[in-house]
Order: sequence, then structure tokens, then C-alpha cells
Amino acid sequence: MDSKPAARRVTIFDTTLRDGEQAPANGMLPHQKLDLALRIEALGVDCVEAGFPASSPSEFEATRLISEALTTSRFATFCRSVRRDVEVAVRAGGTANHEVQLMATGSNLHLEYKRGITRKQCVEEVVDTTRYALSLGVDRVSVGIEDASRSDDELLRAITESAVDAGASRIIIADTSGCTTPDEYGALIAKIRGWAPAEIPISTHCHDDFGLSLVNAVAGLQAGADQVQATLGGIGERAGNTALEELAALLLYKQDALGLYTDIDTAAMYDAYTALRAVIGLEEPRNKPIFGTYAFSTAAGIHQAGMLNNPATYEYVEPARFGRERTLLIGRHSGRTVLRHLLDQLGIEVDDEQLGELYRVHIAERAGGDCEELDVVRDRLADQLRSQTPALVG
Repeated sequence: MDSKPAARRVTIFDTTLRDGEQAPANGMLPHQKLDLALRIEALGVDCVEAGFPASSPSEFEATRLISEALTTSRFATFCRSVRRDVEVAVRAGGTANHEVQLMATGSNLHLEYKRGITRKQCVEEVVDTTRYALSLGVDRVSVGIEDASRSDDELLRAITESAVDAGASRIIIADTSGCTTPDEYGALIAKIRGWAPAEIPISTHCHDDFGLSLVNAVAGLQAGADQVQATLGGIGERAGNTALEELAALLLYKQDALGLYTDIDTAAMYDAYTALRAVIGLEEPRNKPIFGTYAFSTAAGIHQAGMLNNPATYEYVEPARFGRERTLLIGRHSGRTVLRHLLDQLGIEVDDEQLGELYRVHIAERAGGDCEELDVVRDRLADQLRSQTPALVG
């Protein structure tokens, strides 16, 4: 009888502090980046991207601080395929434990309208800068092909093979505009996997413009990629990047089905995300998977009745695994069952008639939305209900 292949470990490259910061209103100071880098490292990611040192003194300083502080994760710097960017990155972070990530211009659209260079010049600058970075003594060089999803086989193959021949140790395939479907992105990764030697790992870098970043990344993994570039909360350019927490949750629950897993500490992610939100002033969304305010909450009476008997009736993803708590909200869609449960939790005794009256007066007749605070002090129930009762129950 054939045994099932062992699950394959997916490595994580966190780009919260670089691509995540590039989005409007997401700017971070060097000391804030340092704090977040240490929190992200503690989650178990393999590499933390510190930033783009050549872009500003602030990015230079953040890279210096992070490179000196990390102990279990590598750090990466973002560089254009020009020697000056690499030289600045090495001055900022040194060479030890340092992954220099070079950006290659991967589509005719970008070559013509952004760079104004030929395909030949594109390949030549990648080769030259890769060799230059290695000559400075950096641990490793990765080449990220920007806008790879709108490229063509000839250019992609030329960049991939030339970069590897020059000494690059990783190829990153960017769906920069978030334009692909899972089938398209998986096929793209499969091509790169066929051109690159087996020992050269491939990373996904997906954007969420169609809401497909996570599934595209997984399609890439299934087609031969080894690593996912992700951000906490999915922050990043435009609609954002692959969300680290969603990827970690999916691989936690679907390891057997996908044959993939990560070592990410899922229980610590929400605290790290909360710290990130505080730094960049990001409001917590109500319905975002894993990190949404109400991701593990319900105000629907039918759901609540089932969950009081067994949370698994409507809760596949378990909140405690992600540092969250389950909440049942009392509102106009709630039923008497959860109201009875609330009163029992508070040690308040009411008979069926009083329960029905309480439900009618305080819930059923309220015209507004769900209420997070239930004023249960009413004249007719004064003997039993002597204080305000919170409607949020764990």
C-alpha cells in the first residue's frame, strides 16, 4: 500500500515593512519598524524584509536597526538592479544574514513605459547587479521579476536563467497588478520551475486586486513554489498582498489536503497585527477573515442556539488558535436561547414570561442594529435585574 507523501514546509518571507508600508497612510518610523520586525520574527517567519535602504535615510536607519536585532530570521533589503542600491543596502545592514532582493523589470509594458530600456539591457543589469552583490559578500541574492504575470516566456526565461547563472539563489514571481487567476498563476510558476534548477527555490508575490491573492499563492505552491511573500493583515499596494494570517490558517486546517504546512505561531499573530494597526492607524475591519472584529462573532439566533450546544456547528476556524475569543452578540436577530444563556451566566433568574417580556421590550422592538450594550434595568424586572447587563458574552 502506497504511503501518503509527507507534507512540505512552506517558508515565509514577510514584506509587511516594505510592500506593506508602500501603501498610502502606512508609513512607519525606524524604531516602529524595529519593534514590528521583532514581533514578526517571533511568529516564526523565515525572512523579514526591512525595507528599501537606498530610498531614504529613514529606510537606511530602519535596515540598520533590524539587521542588528534579528536573531532567528534573516533580513532582506529591496533594491533596484543598480549597483548603488546594493552598495547602500550593504552599508545599512552588512553582509551577514542578509538577503539582497533585486527587482527585475519583467514585462514589455514596464520596460517601455516605466524604464525606457530594452529587454537585453534588463537582463544585463540583473546579471551585473547580482554578481556585484555577491562580490560584496552578502549571504544570498534573490531576483524578483516585477509584473511577471504580464510578461512572455522569452523574457521570463532569459531573466530566470541569466540570474541563476550569475549566482542568484532564489527567483520571485510577482503578480504585481493582481491580474491573474489561480490557473494562470499556477501555470506561470510551473514554467519557472521548469526553467530553474531544482535547488533554486521559487517565491510567490501576489496582490489582491481581484481578491485572489491567497488562492493564487496556494496555486503557486502547488505548482512548485517553495515560499510565499506575505504581510500581516494583507496590507500593501492598492488592495494589498497575500495575508499572512489567512495563509497560516489555511495551511493549519488543510495541511493534509494540500500537503503543505508552515511553522507560524498562529496564536501570536493577532497581537502583532494589533501592534501594526496602532502604528499605522489602521481601523480594524468588521468582516475580515481571522483578524476582523466580528470574525468569530454572531448575532443570529439560529447560529447562537447551535453554538451554545457545540461551537463547531457554525465555527470551523477556532478563535483560540489565533489569539481571538468567541463572542455572541445580543441583538434584534438573536433569540430567547442566547438571552437565557446570558442571564444564566450572570446568575439572574427569570421565568419564561419575564424572559419573553424582556426579549420583546429590549430586543424585538428595537429598530436599530445589533446592540453591544443591553440595558436590562426596567421597572417590571427591577427585583431580578439590578444593573446593566453587557450583551457581549464569551
